[in-house]
Amino acid sequence: MNISRTLWNLLGLKRNERLSPAKLHTLQQKKLRRLLHYAWEHSPYYRESFEQAGITEEKLDTAPPSAFPTIGKAALLEHFDRLVTSPDLRQSELRRFDALETTDRRPFLGKYHLVHSSGSTGEPGYFVYDEAAWGTMLLGILRGALWGMSMPQIAKLLAGRPRILYIAATDGRYGGAMAVGDGVDGVGASQRYLDIKTPLSQWVREVKEYRPNFIIGYPSAIKILVELAQRGEVSLEVLRVVSCGEPLGASLRSFLEDSLHTQVINFYGASESLALGVEGDPAEGMLLFDDLNIIEQGPDGLYLTCLYNFVQPLIRYKLTDRITIEKPSGLCPFSRAVGLLGRNEDVLWFEDAEGLREFLHPLAIEGFCIPGLLDYQFRQTGRDSFEILAETASAAGRESIERELRRQLGSILLEKGLSYLTFSIRFVEEIRPDPATGKKRLVLTLPQRERRNVG
Repeated sequence: MNISRTLWNLLGLKRNERLSPAKLHTLQQKKLRRLLHYAWEHSPYYRESFEQAGITEEKLDTAPPSAFPTIGKAALLEHFDRLVTSPDLRQSELRRFDALETTDRRPFLGKYHLVHSSGSTGEPGYFVYDEAAWGTMLLGILRGALWGMSMPQIAKLLAGRPRILYIAATDGRYGGAMAVGDGVDGVGASQRYLDIKTPLSQWVREVKEYRPNFIIGYPSAIKILVELAQRGEVSLEVLRVVSCGEPLGASLRSFLEDSLHTQVINFYGASESLALGVEGDPAEGMLLFDDLNIIEQGPDGLYLTCLYNFVQPLIRYKLTDRITIEKPSGLCPFSRAVGLLGRNEDVLWFEDAEGLREFLHPLAIEGFCIPGLLDYQFRQTGRDSFEILAETASAAGRESIERELRRQLGSILLEKGLSYLTFSIRFVEEIRPDPATGKKRLVLTLPQRERRNVG
């Protein structure tokens, strides 16, 4: 990617931040109508679903978004081959590519960027971006990461070739890892990954050698890095922090900003659209990128229409996030998202016989795809032990489920340097939600009095 062209395109995208609400709405509607016509002409699934909803081709330019049918993950998986607009794309081929090819950033067929969704169980969904969509998304991420900076400030920052450290899950086709890698390449910066599955000792070596000055990643993982710095194990001089992939609470944000003496940018994205919004100032709130997406608040949740992805149109796709959308306020015409909630689990901390501490990140232990396994939960039982509670479709097949669980988890523990841990698997009739929150937790940790000096 040409750096000068990237900066020029970024300038064009940043201009949308100063449009009037009316002009932004006009831009949004123009993009929506173009997407609807393209889906009508190139996606058999959408054409049929529109017709079943009573929408003719003539109505594509006038029907309000609420008139169009919604779609969820189950329907996306079922109708994938008829929903995408390219004959090159078949879900079975994508699964084969994902399973057999190394998990680098190489595009499928050399032209399609493949991102898989995460989840507790079941087959992953695939979200595909062609080069045009990927480029637009990267500009959206770049705008968010550098939110609040003027173009001269951005040019000065990039001229110094920032050393960017990305701390998250990096060993799969996760959207964040792939997008950050391509985005960093596009602006001529340097980068290094720290995977949450690697031991802390490796983190220390990598950071000492690389000396990053720009950090992007899970806020819980960045917190661990900051704590290493506070203990004198690494040294950090950071220009900016970008939090992504997990909710960022007010107390954690303050801790990171006070410890690193820099601004923390809270970025909002999803596999379905990797650039959804940004929060630079908590007082301003999370701003939604209305020039790239339409996010509606319906009676039963949120619906996303991604305005820049034409190869896999997502029109009124059901999101699981919970937010309240408010009208723009202040100078920026973008909508505000209030009360953004997501999975926010405790990190599991363990200690070996010699007192060495190591963590297991919740996002490293989700996504087990095992037939018959409906849900699972981790419960820490000691400083070097835990239990897995497993809910299955039936009692039959539990032996093979347990065997596969042990195999997959054993590989994670080995990579993390936690092979000394002992764990058991207990099958239960149901994984129940937390009475306090109504949500199912992935991780149950030790009580605070038992975790003293462990985490």
